Amino acid sequence: MEVERASLSDAEEILALQKLAYRSEAEIYGDWTIEPLVQTLEELRRQFEDHVVLKAVASGAIVGSVRASARDGTCRIGKLMVHPDRRKQGIGRSLMNAIEAYFPGCRYELFTGSRSVRNIALYEKLGYAVFRERAASPDVTLVYMEKKNG
Repeated sequence: MEVERASLSDAEEILALQKLAYRSEAEIYGDWTIEPLVQTLEELRRQFEDHVVLKAVASGAIVGSVRASARDGTCRIGKLMVHPDRRKQGIGRSLMNAIEAYFPGCRYELFTGSRSVRNIALYEKLGYAVFRERAASPDVTLVYMEKKNG
């Protein structure tokens, strides 16, 4: 598996991965409010203008992606996606390490949903800690995390 910067031509494949990942999460948690979080192709394409989008590629297919933007010394990381059949293969860790290497010396922040137990556990293993929670709706709580000692 290799991690590299994605291009606009990867948008459709990344969107398909996003849909697959969200559907898998919705099935696991029995929570179909997760699935509507999928972006439109146009929304994703616009993010290529002001975000760095990295992709993990294995056997010619995109098996993971993450996006980030940096401003005023803070790197905001979001939309970490890993193919449901490729979990526990270190893809999420590789993508997070690559983003941190892409934006060295930043304060790193990210957010995830409170029900994304796997994501929270991964981020904690990578040195992130919760610094705030915010209810986005009656069913969804956003958990904001930052890199400890960094």
